[in-house]
Amino acid sequence: MEKPWKPVNPAIEAHALFMNPTYMTMRVMGNAPKHDHMHRGVEAEADGTVTFYYIAPNAKTVEVEGLGEKFHGQRFPMTKGEDGVWTVTVRDVEPGFHYHHYYVDGNVAANPQAPFGYGGHEAVNYFEVPDPNDDTWLCLDVPHGSIHMELQPSSKTGMMHAVWVYTPASYREETDRRYPVLYLHHGGGENETGWIWQGKINYIADNLIARGECEECIIVMSCLYDMDYDDPGEFIAGDFDRFLTHDVMPMIESRYRTIPDGDHRAICGLSMGSYHSATTACNHPGLFAYIGMLSGSFDQRWYGWVNARDVIANSAEFREKTKLFFMATGTEEARIYNQIGENIAYLKSNGIPAAYFECPGVHEWTVWRKSVADFMKKLFR
Repeated sequence: MEKPWKPVNPAIEAHALFMNPTYMTMRVMGNAPKHDHMHRGVEAEADGTVTFYYIAPNAKTVEVEGLGEKFHGQRFPMTKGEDGVWTVTVRDVEPGFHYHHYYVDGNVAANPQAPFGYGGHEAVNYFEVPDPNDDTWLCLDVPHGSIHMELQPSSKTGMMHAVWVYTPASYREETDRRYPVLYLHHGGGENETGWIWQGKINYIADNLIARGECEECIIVMSCLYDMDYDDPGEFIAGDFDRFLTHDVMPMIESRYRTIPDGDHRAICGLSMGSYHSATTACNHPGLFAYIGMLSGSFDQRWYGWVNARDVIANSAEFREKTKLFFMATGTEEARIYNQIGENIAYLKSNGIPAAYFECPGVHEWTVWRKSVADFMKKLFR
């Protein structure tokens, strides 16, 4: 199939598990595949029209399945062309990030021509429907910060963890300047890379800073699983609270130009990471002045999570030193959405500054990108 590639914004298809197709127009010598003849796995238009392509000349059936309520949650049969490429077009897909599966002869399969992400315990294809009203997460022509990867062992379990650190563009030039820190956490079934590859947090920070909509800060993303294999626990595995406060934070504050006090620290996470973040903040009143829970509430307490209500009601230090308790959700996350209003009211009734953000969506990256952007606009001001 002859199909010329068109340039794509790096935020949409440049990924750790997938090369931007724009780079694949090279004509390879000999019998190697001619990448410029291969069709991109997914083409999404701003009007919500999405066309899928799957190369499987010998397959009898190929289907694509939307994951989650916002992409229909059903399978769509694909039609085989004479060139062995299967296609189907789906309309009215909402803007944003969408994981999806392919089924070849009834077996789940990956599409090597479509971008990959890692979510919900698996490597899985995804696509992005452009949103004409939101370019915050795209790679725009603004000063760009840097991403660093540190390695930090757990002093409790001995496990070596990767810690990813975003520093703003000015960090390279203003070498005498110190910065506040946002500790940002992933969800269950994912890891510290999620906020970079799927969340696009570096582009979000770059763009908000360039627009003057948020304060420049360092962003730290560490692994939530500090699992002790002699005591593996259940859903929330290991003692992340200890790993963050005893190992990660001292490392960050020794290697980076931070402002090491609670007024210049924020902690936030999505889903499981929201509970980790709230647990650590409640266990250490005053360590973080800004607390964010994305797709989480007080009432979804899993496996021994601290009772935030008790801390809010009984810790004068927590109430005095918390400058903002932020909560966010997609309007179609019924389990969380129906609880957060009361949670916000409880915070305010106890004298804690609280803010709430919602947007259309379910438990998905589209919601978390918009939520974290709103949270960052409120930090360190």
